Amino acid sequence: MSGSARAAKWQSHVERKIKPGAGLVVLSKPAQIGGGARVTEQAVTLRDVASRAGVHPATASRALNPETRLLVKEDTARKVLEAAEQLGYHPNPVARSLRTRRSHTVGVLIPDLTNPLFPPIVRGLEDRLAAAGYVAFIGNTDGDDERERLVFERMRARHADGIVLATAHLSDPLLAEASRTGLPVVLINRTAQDHSLPSVTVDNESGMRMAVAHLIGQGHRRIAHIAGPQEVSTGLYRYRGFVAAMEAHGLAADPSLIVFAKAFSIEEGMRTTRLLLERGECSAVAAGNDMLAVGCFAALDEVGLSCPADLSVVGFNDMPFIDRLRPPLTTIRFPHYQVGTEAAQLLLELISGRGGPVKVLYLAPELVVRGSTAPYSR
Repeated sequence: MSGSARAAKWQSHVERKIKPGAGLVVLSKPAQIGGGARVTEQAVTLRDVASRAGVHPATASRALNPETRLLVKEDTARKVLEAAEQLGYHPNPVARSLRTRRSHTVGVLIPDLTNPLFPPIVRGLEDRLAAAGYVAFIGNTDGDDERERLVFERMRARHADGIVLATAHLSDPLLAEASRTGLPVVLINRTAQDHSLPSVTVDNESGMRMAVAHLIGQGHRRIAHIAGPQEVSTGLYRYRGFVAAMEAHGLAADPSLIVFAKAFSIEEGMRTTRLLLERGECSAVAAGNDMLAVGCFAALDEVGLSCPADLSVVGFNDMPFIDRLRPPLTTIRFPHYQVGTEAAQLLLELISGRGGPVKVLYLAPELVVRGSTAPYSR
């Protein structure tokens, strides 16, 4: 078929009558077919959706926006959503952000994506944000301050409506900067030293008190503590909980049996456990988190010791699959998914201007006893 014949056939196809409401996309008049011809689609607009649903465009806009959908009658909203689906309408996020001055994106900074603690927290965060029409962008910082600032600034440059930080140090200059600029920021699994920013975390001191009380109840007296980094709230407050629990039971927290990890990692758990084994005899260890406890298991295995026969071990966090260890790890549990949903709710309130006084939420911890602890028998 010649080029002119193909062009005539295409022109005939385009000019066929299309029934209104047929749900078809009308093509614009094409240029000459062949030799780099362009065929463009006429985008479905909000007015098209409103017309199909028989409502005003403003009503259609409210019905299509999860944040304002409740302002529209349920049957009207359903008609608009059905019309949008039939027409293949997709809102233009750039245009919406220009109108509302919102990008409907949220930045989430995580210190270590390989830590199994964070996926269920992020899942709760994403689910709650998605219900409000927001998308979360995840940034991994590897616990590096410079990388944290770089990722933070890039998210700000892309007009994120808010930031969720799981990376904050107690006296992090980034927090002061965020407060000064007015950018909505919520902390997860962390608190600011002056409680100047909203946060959602577990009651760390109470949780560590539970861990120590359990070990003492098993007859242990020489109890060691692998403390997390003291520049972050989880490390500091769990250390304070350990010391307070020992004192509450009339026991001294022996400084030789307290070691400080540089990070919440398996490697640091191994390093600090080796130090404990060199320093003196203990019958139990309360680790600052589950990753440190896993490192403790590995260090014991290196020297032919076993848990709990030679050393009882308690972790903190109840990470996914931690019950699959041999022996399964006794630990402190808290609702990870709820941490995410609560943090998202606080952020949405800030973004909408309904934040009010700074909210710091502490979720209740729970002791989960498994096979890594046993009664003292020496």
